[in-house]
Amino acid sequence: MKNRTTRELYDYWQRIRGDRPAPERSEIEPADIRTLLADTFILEVVSRTDYRFRLAGTRICAAYGREMKGKEFLSFWRGKDREAVASLLAAIHEDAAAAVLGMVGRSDHGRELAFECLLLPISQPGQGYCRVLGCLVPADDPYWIGIHPIMTQTISSLRLIWPDERPFRIGLPEDEKAQTPRPGTGSLVHSMRRRVAHLVVYDGGKS
Repeated sequence: MKNRTTRELYDYWQRIRGDRPAPERSEIEPADIRTLLADTFILEVVSRTDYRFRLAGTRICAAYGREMKGKEFLSFWRGKDREAVASLLAAIHEDAAAAVLGMVGRSDHGRELAFECLLLPISQPGQGYCRVLGCLVPADDPYWIGIHPIMTQTISSLRLIWPDERPFRIGLPEDEKAQTPRPGTGSLVHSMRRRVAHLVVYDGGKS
């Protein structure tokens, strides 16, 4: 996780979940993460293909030039990227995985901005992991944010973290050529491979 906001939200989620796969919705206290709220959101799991914004911070709404409440999360993705994000969200709400997503947003004026997105499962008694706590943090703060809204976006990287903290690095297929085991780790990265939509998942141990 590259961004301070992403790390702080993940650490907060880790603290309140304890030894459970995920914390309960009632345990999330906005006051505890007040400095992160502008970049934070909550999704409601309506179905396996429908994830709605229930809340979205002011910086997120400004980046997209619209109120995000009620918008469908997958509607911001296209083609194979949409398939990959749908698979990612299924792992979150069905298996309590956490995820870190790298993406590039683009305006209609051709401007680009990199973002880091964190997605974390939240449970509700009797309903399973039916909420997703997340943050969406830009890598920079260009002058045009709030003037030229993000209209399209593409994936640059994905990383899944299962409840037992096994990290899964997910890269574009062409990344395979560049992947080599780190010294002393043998086949840690290459031990297993599988595909999620048009992406490749590299299974590994704790890092």
